[in-house]
Amino acid sequence: MMEKAGYLQATRSQAVDSDGIPHGIVELHILGNRYAIRRSDLIRAVSGRVHVQVEDLTRNWGDFLGQTRGLAQVSASGKALNIDLFGLGSYTLSLSSLKAVLYGKERLAVIVRIPEAPLVRIRRVTDGQQTIGAAV
Repeated sequence: MMEKAGYLQATRSQAVDSDGIPHGIVELHILGNRYAIRRSDLIRAVSGRVHVQVEDLTRNWGDFLGQTRGLAQVSASGKALNIDLFGLGSYTLSLSSLKAVLYGKERLAVIVRIPEAPLVRIRRVTDGQQTIGAAV
C-alpha cells in the first residue's frame, strides 16, 4: 500500500542555480527535505517523455538550487509523474493533481511513496542435496 511521503507546491519565487541564473521552480517536500524541479523542465516532461532533474533546494537569503538528487519522468501510462531519488526510493503523484497545481486551481499535490518490490530468493540445489521429484 502506498503511504503519503510529502507534497508538491508551486511557488511564485525563483531559485538561483550555480551559474547565477534565476529559474521558476516547483517545490517538492519529501520526508522533510526540500527539493525543486525547474518549471520549464517540468512542462517539457509533462508534454513529452523526457527525464528532468530533481535538485536540492536551500534557503540562504533566497532560494538556491543545489546538487541533483534524482530524476522525474511521466509514467508509462501517462497518468502520473514518477520521481526517483537516488538512494531514497521512488515516489509518485497524479498528473491531474500536478496540472491543477501548475494552473493554480489547487495549492498542493500529494506525493506518495512507491513500495519496494520484495526480493525473490531463488533456492539453488547444491551438490549432495537431495531433491524430491513430483509426478504430474
